Amino acid sequence: MNGTTGERDPRTTRAAEDDDWAWRRRIRSNPTWHRIYRIVVGVVGLLIVAGGLALVPLPGPGWVIVFVGLAVWASEFEWAQRLLHFARERLRMWSEWLKPRPWWVKGLVGLGTVVLVGAVFYLLFLVSGVPGLVPDQAAAWLARLPGLDG
Repeated sequence: MNGTTGERDPRTTRAAEDDDWAWRRRIRSNPTWHRIYRIVVGVVGLLIVAGGLALVPLPGPGWVIVFVGLAVWASEFEWAQRLLHFARERLRMWSEWLKPRPWWVKGLVGLGTVVLVGAVFYLLFLVSGVPGLVPDQAAAWLARLPGLDG
């Protein structure tokens, strides 16, 4: 609570009385346990978001994992709730914009995504080299690209 206006500071945690779960109300009632809980939620959310961001250029659910990490943070932090709401709204707006577009526009968006992912992998392989887990045929093809020879 803000001492002068009676309003809660938006940087703080969500209000304990707004929580439907008894175990979280109990944790929030003890300042020490609440601080530890906030640290754990912050670290777990950070690990999930970082893992999701690392997976974004790869085929798969990178952005979904980022949203899950934001949801973990949003369970405890109001700033994360606002960020999650903002991100969901932008995603909804993008989906609504793309939905009525002709097939060729959707195809160009897909092609742009493939090119971006390819560029990220190329830059990654330039910096770190082609990993050994890449099949031999793919590694031989990649070796023909400029900068990735051997």
